[in-house]
Order: sequence, then C-alpha cells, then structure tokens
Amino acid sequence: MTQRVELATVMDRLAVDGVITDYAVAVDDGDWDAYRELFTGDGRADYRSAGGIEGDARKVADWLAENLRVFAMRQHLIVNRRVRFDVLERDTGDTARVQADYVNPMSTADGNGGPVVPDFVCGGRYDFGLLRTDTGWRLSEVVVREKWRRLPGAAGAP
Repeated sequence: MTQRVELATVMDRLAVDGVITDYAVAVDDGDWDAYRELFTGDGRADYRSAGGIEGDARKVADWLAENLRVFAMRQHLIVNRRVRFDVLERDTGDTARVQADYVNPMSTADGNGGPVVPDFVCGGRYDFGLLRTDTGWRLSEVVVREKWRRLPGAAGAP
C-alpha cells in the first residue's frame, strides 16, 4: 500500500509541475486561452506586487494581454519549486501549494531583426494554489510577490 501512495504522490507532483510549466509558457507565449484553461472556474490571480491587478483569471488574462504586448520577448524561469499536498475530500492530496522563485527577463521590440537583449528583468516568488479537478490539476490561485526589478539603463537591482 505504501508504494502505491508514494507512486500517486510522485505522479501528482509531476502533474502539478506540468501545470506550473504550462503557466510560464502561456504567459511567455501570450497564449491567453491556454492561461485561462489552467485555472479553476473561480480561480484568481494577484499581480499587484508587480504593478498589476488582482481578480478572476479571465479578467487578469485580459489585463496581461493588453499590458504585456509591449514586450516582444518574455521568458519566465521558475525554479526552487516547493510543493506541499493537503487533503480536501479524498484520501490523497486534493490540494497543492507551490512556492517557487522566478526570474523574468523581458525585452521590448528590437525592430531591426537583431538579437533581442532583455531590457527589463524582475524576480521574486510565486505562491500557487492548485486543486485536483475531474479534468486534472488546475490553478485556484496565483500570487506574485515581486522582490526586485532592473529597468532599462539601471546599473543594478534595487
């Protein structure tokens, strides 16, 4: 029995990790339909610490689509993922919390077809809440806690 529980936990961890990766790719690629699909129906996101908004995932996706257009290149690097499972209704973990650090280089359009060099970089920590649903793991909450940013022409990070 223990091996089955351990295998289920490993499989859940891989599935949760996949959702986090899909989140980063959706934001970086500007795939807002995919972004919305990653959330539960009542899922919320909070980008206020990074100068954004807080609200339901659909509203936030619309806001991100509008405000991230200026950046031709986005690349989230989400690392140091700490995953914790908890029980909601069933006998295995039905909820998950993930804390993960991020570094996010972005660049405005080059316009000359040359290499794109990041002119804006920020970093911090995500707090993800996930829920097991009938269609797999989905985000119920995303909170961004930006810790630093380097703007164009800045010598270092504050």
